[in-house]
Amino acid sequence: MKLVLPYCFGGLLLFSYTPAMPQGGGYAIAADLPTIVQRGKLIVGVKDNTPPLGYVNSQGELVGLEIEIAKRLAQEILGSETAIIWKPLANQNRISALSNDDVDIVVARVANTPARSRLADFSAPYYLDGTAFITSDSTIAKAEDLAGKKVAVLKGAITISELKNRLPSAQLVEAESYLEARELLRSHQVIAVAADASILAGWIQAEPQYRLLPNRISTAALCIMMPKGLQYQGLRDRVNRAIASWRQQGWLRQRAIYWKLPL
Repeated sequence: MKLVLPYCFGGLLLFSYTPAMPQGGGYAIAADLPTIVQRGKLIVGVKDNTPPLGYVNSQGELVGLEIEIAKRLAQEILGSETAIIWKPLANQNRISALSNDDVDIVVARVANTPARSRLADFSAPYYLDGTAFITSDSTIAKAEDLAGKKVAVLKGAITISELKNRLPSAQLVEAESYLEARELLRSHQVIAVAADASILAGWIQAEPQYRLLPNRISTAALCIMMPKGLQYQGLRDRVNRAIASWRQQGWLRQRAIYWKLPL
């Protein structure tokens, strides 16, 4: 049974849900490619509250760029885009879900970093994210215009060190959550918010009075995260071949544009 509940993100009404599990219990652990094919289901860790990458719409459906990527991968591996068991994950649980064999792969706004690559393997990138800025102030045209200005950032985020390096004179105001950062901007306590471009793109779609500045101060490659180990090499090769094909066909770019992600 699926439970759908409304909640709010950046002014956009979203819905949370509990994914249905197969009758007779859930599937077991993460698997290599032959086992996934034999099982007939791909277990995918995703975001369900992060538009436009992965979120639940007003019809209770998981949608977004990363959801489409997972569906297309299931179609190519198993012959059906519905051959998926969805596992919504909080940010702090993305790596542990993989290492604990709760999922086969993770397509949940995960950037490939040196620290993470010691714990998991990563596909080729499907989207280049990075730190960007959102503002409604017409006098701010580029990141350098924020010098000496108050900018909201998420407390503890790597964005803080990036800003201190690139814009050392900016006055950083740390927020406990994106909702708090939004309120700081709305109330004019800060002139801009710094966060990942993919996060801010969803914000703009809900509140079009804001706009993204054209330049980013960092780049982060969003990738499919997969288990380490020789037994998973077939899965990793299959995923990477799919991403290379999608890029060559222009499908990844087309879908990013459809979901209004900055390129």
